[in-house]
Amino acid sequence: MKNKPALKIFVSSAVYGYEDLLESIYALLSEYKYEVLMSHKGTVPINPELSAMTSCLKAVDECDLFLGIILPRYGSGKEDSKGLSITHKETLRAIEGNKPRWFLVHENVAIARQLLSPYRNKRCKSAFQLKKGIDFEPTPVLEDLRILDLYEKAMSLDVAEVKHRKANWVQSYGVNDDARLFATAQFRRHRELADKFLPKLRDQNAIADHIKGGRR
Repeated sequence: MKNKPALKIFVSSAVYGYEDLLESIYALLSEYKYEVLMSHKGTVPINPELSAMTSCLKAVDECDLFLGIILPRYGSGKEDSKGLSITHKETLRAIEGNKPRWFLVHENVAIARQLLSPYRNKRCKSAFQLKKGIDFEPTPVLEDLRILDLYEKAMSLDVAEVKHRKANWVQSYGVNDDARLFATAQFRRHRELADKFLPKLRDQNAIADHIKGGRR
């Protein structure tokens, strides 16, 4: 029996200040025999003729699974002061492509959203904005309000009907061990995920076996 190709999992996050977490997540996923695409580790395929943004988005298109880590830092790659970061665009691309996806969010982000909620401009539906006269100042707890836009998009809060929200679980974590526990619990059963997702994506032989009544 031929070995199945490893599932490609794209890990999307800001980097600076969170290197230890990313190193451990990479090690865990590699141990479970995933092909891990992570810019921090230099494993995202880079086309010298394309921008970093384009290369990352292309990698999202080609991945099988997507793990987004939403951190107090917004990340790099913004084209201007109002532009979206690479991490933000990667998440939007994964959602648009309906990739099987999982999200972690740092507890500071979740708490900041709750604390700022009373001061939110409810008339603005497209972004998390504060009421007129209230200025936002970046802090280590929350660098940019667009992080909250990213968080809410991951939770599918733009989908009005709760019953229609899918893949909207966002796991909050405080210490890095909690994040690692989530990654372990969700991704350690590599074979089960491979059997469930890979035939649908690219394993034509597995599809044929399944049609014939073969075991999953």
